[in-house]
Amino acid sequence: MKLILALDQGTTTSRAILFDQAGAIRAVAQREFEQHFPHSGWVEHDAEEIWSSQIGVVGEVLAKAGVGPKDIAAVGITNQRETTVIWERATGRPIHNAIVWQDRRTAEVCDRLVADGHADTVRGKTGLVIDPYFSGTKAAWILDHVDGARERAETGELAYGTIDSWLVWNLTGGAVHITDESNAARTMLFDIHNRVWDDELLALLRVPRATLPEVRASSEVYGEAVAGLPIAGLPIAGIAGDQQAALFGQLCLDRGLAKNTYGTGCFLLTSTGEEAMTSSNNLLTTIAWRYRDTTHYALEGSVFVGGAVVQWLRDGLGIIKSAPEVEPLARSVEDNGGIYLVPAFTGLGAPHWDPYARGTLCGITRATTAGHIARAALEAIAFQVADLADAMSADAGFAFEQLRADGGAAANDLLMQFQADILGTPVERPVVTETTALGAAYLAGLAVGVWSDVGALSQQRTVDRLFEPSMSADRVAELRGRWNEAVKRSIHWENHA
Repeated sequence: MKLILALDQGTTTSRAILFDQAGAIRAVAQREFEQHFPHSGWVEHDAEEIWSSQIGVVGEVLAKAGVGPKDIAAVGITNQRETTVIWERATGRPIHNAIVWQDRRTAEVCDRLVADGHADTVRGKTGLVIDPYFSGTKAAWILDHVDGARERAETGELAYGTIDSWLVWNLTGGAVHITDESNAARTMLFDIHNRVWDDELLALLRVPRATLPEVRASSEVYGEAVAGLPIAGLPIAGIAGDQQAALFGQLCLDRGLAKNTYGTGCFLLTSTGEEAMTSSNNLLTTIAWRYRDTTHYALEGSVFVGGAVVQWLRDGLGIIKSAPEVEPLARSVEDNGGIYLVPAFTGLGAPHWDPYARGTLCGITRATTAGHIARAALEAIAFQVADLADAMSADAGFAFEQLRADGGAAANDLLMQFQADILGTPVERPVVTETTALGAAYLAGLAVGVWSDVGALSQQRTVDRLFEPSMSADRVAELRGRWNEAVKRSIHWENHA
């Protein structure tokens, strides 16, 4: 039985996961890497540390499983999406730290683009709102702030890419500079309808065409890993941005099926098939994947700080020592004690799209304890997802019968039950919650014939637990009403001064 290796390059960890042909996990290895915060609202990664951590866990996972390249059919990649790297083609060295998707430094640039009347053009071509979240303005910032970079980019000396491109470049020794459609769709440079890099958008955002990767399907063989790597000779055969990969891994292949990934952020997606559905509620229209000559689309809502709020409790406040401690701490109190935490640490995503919002903690009294803050932090994740679900149901024209959950925080029973209660909708957690990596494995395996077609995957999904809503409608209305009041207090905080 051949295995599939998924490289899951996330915002805080690089992971490698081996899956078998039944979709079961055989081994996992992961490493955290450093987060850099040079200024308020700025977030950076060292791209070379990303690469070294990613290839490092590849060696670890092979050793854990006791297998070698001969046991593996293909490699799939899934990645934190909008994070932007620019590097020298000749040396492979980045010219600046990677600018992370959470980074807000280009907010004023985005404001000017909106003020100059470009929002409809960008939305019409890309399905995106103009926001610093996306890659295009990040790339322009690097080119403008590194001496000589813009001139070198124009002559083709530099390569621009998201993390998938960066990994493939390193895996192939610089032989292949590509991205897939799901990642290209997150740059604010790619026309998702004609499926091309768009000259008008490139000029508007000032990103030279000479830097761009070739755009490929999400499931095909792109090249092979070079000699000297622990997976030398293996085909790299699947790529999808992390949230689209999770949608595929959850087998939300038909219209109307929705999943939410509880990772660093939270990302709610529903498949819209071959139709690029336009949102009237500040959601994104995005390419989900391209498979066998067909491009599939999705509606997406993005929460910037989901599970990352638990990291903040650990690293910022120090009220827990490890992430799993948050659930017993939150259970130490009966309710949130009137505490509402809006974790707008890097602004608010959908449906607000406010890069100037900042974190707000409301309702503190002398009776407030660490347990109340922990509970408010978990509830904040669910409240944000519920806001997205309302917007998505309005766009799609129907309420979801069920939400499929995945990601690290989906293991938290208290959070999953509260999510079901606040939504008034059952929440289903699969046995394999690593659906982001699983989606990448599926795409790679399909490309090399491990599975004949998507129909062969349909029997692989098994449910761990179904969380049924149990809270009264009046209580839900009360909680969400207070949450909305707290959100209003966080809006535009940075530019109120």
